[in-house]
Parts: sequence; structure tokens; C-alpha cells
Amino acid sequence: MGLFRSGEVVGIAEAALEFALEASEDAHPDEYMGFLRGEDARKLGYDFEGTVLTDVLVIPGTESDPMSATVKTNMIPNDRTAAGSVHSHPNGVLRPSDADLQTFGRGTVHIIVGAPYGWNDWRAFDREGNPIELDVLDVELPEDEFFDFTQEDIDRELMEEGIDRREDPADRGGWGDSDEEARADGDDEDDGGWGWR
Repeated sequence: MGLFRSGEVVGIAEAALEFALEASEDAHPDEYMGFLRGEDARKLGYDFEGTVLTDVLVIPGTESDPMSATVKTNMIPNDRTAAGSVHSHPNGVLRPSDADLQTFGRGTVHIIVGAPYGWNDWRAFDREGNPIELDVLDVELPEDEFFDFTQEDIDRELMEEGIDRREDPADRGGWGDSDEEARADGDDEDDGGWGWR
């Protein structure tokens, strides 16, 4: 995800909205919570400036119940492309509560999704809780290259760093004690190459 030039959010990718709706329905009757990330509209083929919401970030450790969702703040990535949040209201109410407004400080767009989680069961708000228009865009999203590598790529990078995976793990001081250290400690059980137990 690149850094966008304009902070104005001009729309949400249909795929991102679909993900938020499905995740909210899957979490029902509990609330769902995620964060929104955006991309420069020009990188997506548009001829205007602005940000298109392209991703919903699921935060590990989020706890939810029918009345709230709590995110562990230390798990939120420090992401310059963060644009806001999305969460559900299982009761179907599409307006922010006082508690919601307390969480709207980060980002510029906050989406509330309500039961029954259909295409018209969501609203967007600014950080003060005022309703805003947000277009749903049928945009071709670039493939996420986060995990775009092979074992050969990993091996090549390790070799460049002077690490040869083809060696015996004990020879390179891997995860556990060497054979001699383990036996000296009285531990003589082999764990299959990942050190001694």
C-alpha cells in the first residue's frame, strides 16, 4: 500500500465493503471491528486525487460481545495509509453511539454496518459523527504482494546473508543446543533436527 497524497476519501472499493459486510454478519450477534486502509485513486486508474478505501485490517486480539468491540491498541499497526474504522451494530442502528464517537479520532472515515448486513445496511461518518456520502467503486485492486515469495526466494536471501539452510541445523547453532551441549546437560533425546529436548 502506498502513501496517498490527498487525505480526502473519495470512495470504498466494492470488495472492501463486501468483506466488511460479510465479516460483520459472521460475527453476529457480536460486534465486528476493523480498520480501513486506503490507496491513492490515481494508482487505481482514476484521473482524480483522493483516497479509495481498499482494505479492512483485522486486528489480532479484538474482543467483542453484542454491545461492543474492543481492540488492543498495541496491536494496531502504525500505518500511514490508515483511513478510519469499520464496525458493526448487531441491533441494526446505523448511527454512532457516544462510545463510538470516542473511537473516531483516528482516520477520517468511520463506517457502521448494521444487521441484516445487506448492501444498504451501512453508513459512513466523519470523525465528529456526521453522516457523509461515500461512493462504492468497482475498482480492480492490485494483488497484495505481502506474501509474494517462494521458498527459493527465502533460500537465496539467506545465502546472501551467509546462512546455508542445507547444512545440518546443529552445525549452525539453530534453535537448540548442539549435540554436545545437550548431552552435557543430561538431555539425550533427539527432536528431529530442531535442537534437543
